[in-house]
Amino acid sequence: MTQDLILQAGRRTVLMETEAVAALENRIDEGFKRACELILQCRGRAIVTGMGKSGHIGNKIAATLASTGTPSFFVHPGEASHGDLGMITREDLVIAISNSGSSAEVLTLLPLLKRLGIPMISMTGKPDSPLAQAADVNLDIAVETEACPLNLAPTSSTTVTLVMGDALAVALLEARGFTAEDFAFSHPGGALGRRLLLKVEDVMHAGEELPQVTPETPLSKALLEMTSKGFGMTTVVDGKGTLLGVFTDGDLRRVIDQKVELDTATMEIVMSRRPKTVSADTLAAEALRIMEDNKITALVVEDDARHPIGLLHMHDILRAGVI
Repeated sequence: MTQDLILQAGRRTVLMETEAVAALENRIDEGFKRACELILQCRGRAIVTGMGKSGHIGNKIAATLASTGTPSFFVHPGEASHGDLGMITREDLVIAISNSGSSAEVLTLLPLLKRLGIPMISMTGKPDSPLAQAADVNLDIAVETEACPLNLAPTSSTTVTLVMGDALAVALLEARGFTAEDFAFSHPGGALGRRLLLKVEDVMHAGEELPQVTPETPLSKALLEMTSKGFGMTTVVDGKGTLLGVFTDGDLRRVIDQKVELDTATMEIVMSRRPKTVSADTLAAEALRIMEDNKITALVVEDDARHPIGLLHMHDILRAGVI
């Protein structure tokens, strides 16, 4: 097979599957709306089942539903006939996938599902098939032809099924008012979860780690505090513990440039007033944005009374994976 023929085959496949997906738009109709209503009314889980390639696609659809606010998992129809049917309760709903609508393993489950009174949504390529006829709602996933030149291997049909599943998930997501924070709770280990869930209080330095001096503190002693705590800065507080300012490595360079007398200068003279601060419940991602916008590497964390309760360094956020 020449290189040109290889490229032609790949492009033809993309074109055929694109056209098959485009044909789905007109099938987002009252039946689709009814399917969404059934899932929204379900008090249990959306159980997805399918055999072969339909099963592989079903696994992904179940995962997408589960991560976007619709409790869902996949049950293999063959295993369901040998005990796993016990995973399905009367409160659940079944989404059964079969391009032919006549997969024996799926059809075997129908009498049992009907006996339990479990609502069923089918995804088939044949609306007159046994599975489609038995379902409460059938979603049409028919394709004119598979991208496979033999019209045998599931290609266009599986792509269309996947897109129909995504359409369900997104429609349900919007109907539920599902938010980015809700999504993050389903993905706490991922970068998105860390960006949306991690707060300043989770990574800040507090207690004895917090560098702190008073306005009367000589510059020389303030430098010792900065060195011992290792953050390149210190907070400056009054007798009541209220934040007055900060002194940083950058301030030290400014003091040297201005030829301030290092031996006699106090924090009252050299500190920076009105420092950038955040609260403990600020998202770490927001704190990182503040640092980047202001070209600083640390933020003082203060409470409602303007008492410094912690210090957040950019390295802490980066180590936590909030990027």
